[in-house]
Amino acid sequence: MDAGSNPYYFAVVIEFEDGDGDLSAVDVKQAGSDSWMPTQQSWGAVWKLNSGWPLQAPLSIRLTSGLSGMTLVATNVIPVDWKPGATE
Repeated sequence: MDAGSNPYYFAVVIEFEDGDGDLSAVDVKQAGSDSWMPTQQSWGAVWKLNSGWPLQAPLSIRLTSGLSGMTLVATNVIPVDWKPGATE
């Protein structure tokens, strides 16, 4: 989690992707939703989402490879009690 994150602004640093190149998309899904929300690449490895409302954790993250188009979903990877700047 990026240190500037809060319930309305979600930013995550994705530092390592093994073997499949750069990401073309990072999406976030909040608890109780079936919809993925697209993030925007802010700079470098930081992907951000300005939701306009408090996000409901746990949050899932979906990564899409720019090279192969393959996706990886990390379900409920951001817990209910998440804190800005946390790495676990």
